[in-house]
Amino acid sequence: MKPSLIEVEDLMQQGYRYLLTEPMGGNFHPDFRPELTPKQMLELGVFGGRYMTDCTDEFPADWFENARLCSGCHDPSLNWFGVNASQPLSVWRANGWIYHEDPRGWFQWYCRYYIGRRCEDDDRQVRRWRAVRRHIAQIEKHCRRGDLNCRRKQRQALLHWAYDSRMM
Repeated sequence: MKPSLIEVEDLMQQGYRYLLTEPMGGNFHPDFRPELTPKQMLELGVFGGRYMTDCTDEFPADWFENARLCSGCHDPSLNWFGVNASQPLSVWRANGWIYHEDPRGWFQWYCRYYIGRRCEDDDRQVRRWRAVRRHIAQIEKHCRRGDLNCRRKQRQALLHWAYDSRMM
C-alpha cells in the first residue's frame, strides 16, 4: 500500500498532517479487536452527537450519512442508551489521557487508526481500550443477558469504546 497524506483543518487542529500506512480497517494490533467501527458508533449515537461535527472532511463521507450528530450542544438523547456517559474534555486533559496529536481523545485516535494511521501512541491507546473491559464484567455480573435497561450508563460508555454493549 502506498502511504497517503491527510491534512487536518478543523476547529481543534490546524496544519496537522499524518500518513495512512495501513489499509482501512486492517492490520490492527493483535490485542485490539473492537466490536464496532467508527461508522457504526456514529450511527448508533455516541458522545451526545457532538463529536466530530467539524471533522467530516477528514474521514469517509459515508461515516456521516446516518450519523446521529448535533451541531449545537451535547445531547444525551442522541446516544443509543439515551444517557450521558461522557466526561468533559477538561477531565481528560487533567488526567493526561490526551495525546497531543489527537486533541479530542480516544475516539479521534480510533478513527485515525481505523483509516490507517499508526503512531507512537498506539500501544497506550490499545491498553486503555482493553482496560475498559472491566465494565463488561460489571454488566455480566449485575444484569440479565439482553436487559438493555440495566446499567445503561455503563453500556453507553462501552459503546464509546467500540464494545457492542447491546449484545450483553
